[in-house]
Amino acid sequence: MKINEKFKEKSPLISFEIFPPKPDYPIDTIFNTIDELYSLEPDFMSVTYGAGGSTKDRTVEISSYIQNKYNLTSNAHVTCISSSKEEVQNISKSLKEKNIQNVMALRGDYPKNSLSGLPVDRYNNSVELIEYFKQNTDFCIGAACYPEKHPDAKDLNADIDFLKRKMDAGADYLVTQLFFDNGMFYDFYDKAIKKGIYLPISVGIMPILNKRQITSIVRLTGNSIPNKFRRLLDKYENNPEALKEAGMSYAVSQIIDLLSWGVDGIHIYTMNKPSTARKILENISAIRSVLKNERKIS
Repeated sequence: MKINEKFKEKSPLISFEIFPPKPDYPIDTIFNTIDELYSLEPDFMSVTYGAGGSTKDRTVEISSYIQNKYNLTSNAHVTCISSSKEEVQNISKSLKEKNIQNVMALRGDYPKNSLSGLPVDRYNNSVELIEYFKQNTDFCIGAACYPEKHPDAKDLNADIDFLKRKMDAGADYLVTQLFFDNGMFYDFYDKAIKKGIYLPISVGIMPILNKRQITSIVRLTGNSIPNKFRRLLDKYENNPEALKEAGMSYAVSQIIDLLSWGVDGIHIYTMNKPSTARKILENISAIRSVLKNERKIS
């Protein structure tokens, strides 16, 4: 089923994001993770690329496993900056052959050391990739948005202008980069609405379970850490179990606030840990029941 159709049927959607194992690990190592996540009844499951598109073939295979073994809506990430147009078109064909109806259209990260190895004949950004999918396929197309702006954007307003271009090119729904300050998302949302962006938005949340995670995330995304979260990290950084508990609690509190505000969906960056996703859902089960009953009444 297409994800934009799911947004019309129910809200909020609950979805998970997983990543393929590294190329030197057996692909079967991810299948048990998927089996466990499926038991939690998500509305869809996204499969990322590795850095520089390094696991693109595995993304197709894993997305197919989700879609065809379980008939669970699968969302395959496709990045373009490190792939030729022909490679993207071949991936698109493979996805179609495997009954996958949804793609997440992303530019992807530039290589760290040199741009000389990039294909000359490529889609240069997510707008061009979305245009390709819209004009040549019948995929439901997801696009990324950044409540704190994309690291390469001049400022948030410029980034939202680019997001409007993604919508105009044919994006059907949005998924946010993870963030730790809900106030930033609400501010971003208001600005996006004023710019004429009306697509459903699923909000990306990642529970921080160890100190290494936060260091890596800040380095890669430039995300800010609000003071109340920083206090937790500083307080419990030398006690792994306490930090894990505090990080999970903080993520759950974010989600409850977002659900109460009325977001279209919650997208959980699982880090391939089904126990994390399970614990989050257990902690918001009563909230989800209330929202479900409200939908029935309305």
